[in-house]
Amino acid sequence: MRFTDIESIPKTELHLHLDGSIPMELTWELMKGHGLNPRPTLEETEKLLTMQPEDEASLLNYLDKFHYPLWITQFYENIRLVTRAILGRLADLNVTLVELRYSPIVHTYAGLTVRQAIQAVLSSMNWAVRTYGMKTGLIIIAMRQHGPHIAKILARQAIGEGQQFHTRCGVVGFDIAGAERGNPPGLFREAFDLARKGGLGLTVHAGEDEGSQRIWEAIDELGAQRIGHACSAITDKALLRRLAKDRILVECCLTSNYQTGAVQRGRRHPIFDFLEADVPVAICVDNATVSRTDIAKESSLVAEITDIDTVARIHATAKNHSFIAPRGESMGGE
Repeated sequence: MRFTDIESIPKTELHLHLDGSIPMELTWELMKGHGLNPRPTLEETEKLLTMQPEDEASLLNYLDKFHYPLWITQFYENIRLVTRAILGRLADLNVTLVELRYSPIVHTYAGLTVRQAIQAVLSSMNWAVRTYGMKTGLIIIAMRQHGPHIAKILARQAIGEGQQFHTRCGVVGFDIAGAERGNPPGLFREAFDLARKGGLGLTVHAGEDEGSQRIWEAIDELGAQRIGHACSAITDKALLRRLAKDRILVECCLTSNYQTGAVQRGRRHPIFDFLEADVPVAICVDNATVSRTDIAKESSLVAEITDIDTVARIHATAKNHSFIAPRGESMGGE
């Protein structure tokens, strides 16, 4: 198998965090431009923005890598600029459909409103549609540590910028992310009820740092149509059957799962268990910069164990589970 074979496959990216995927050189350039670089050189700063061997096996260490990029994404034009850069790199990798995900509220510390923080991303997404012919949509994240009330506020804001109210691309989904422990999915039921009634697709980070019960909760209490990570699902055969029966797609992020400790180094990644159990999956990056990876590299990891035809089928299936839908069509489903 040649790497060029992987590059030629049309790819679908359903789980990519904007904050963790800003190209390193651009982050450095913007930090210097604002006089905010925390270290004197790019090489030293890079260690703060990417996972190092000593950081591994901790979700909290992984989440720490998001702090510094937020220094430069508090400004409308910077948000537009970094979004364009991310989408440009995806186009180079033959990504034809992408759902970026993003928590706008953490970009409002310097005075932007939540709506402005959302519109800055959508502006560049529409640019990518015009420039590359790429399908794009935005998933709004509520951070668990901010609590259920902020989640409800964000759900309402997400609905207001929903795809169904735009002639161009808009918000297509709603998610919760952040530290799982102490923040069970059920706490966010009202926010997800709002998002569902507002026509948004529903995905939930679950089963990355806690057991399979949190995935059940995301499905049964929040109505999740997709699950982010879901690594602990492989310990629960009944859950695997449920995911397969209801065609609930798992957004699999191989490299980041090893880095956070969701999957132990040396063990087979759960994506292969999901494939064997007929659970629909997507090959995803999670955070391109934090994890030092991209969609072609992640696809290659899967192709090494399966084959290139399987990788092509996974990307085609993932496209059918996208929340991006033409006006009047339902979201999700195969």
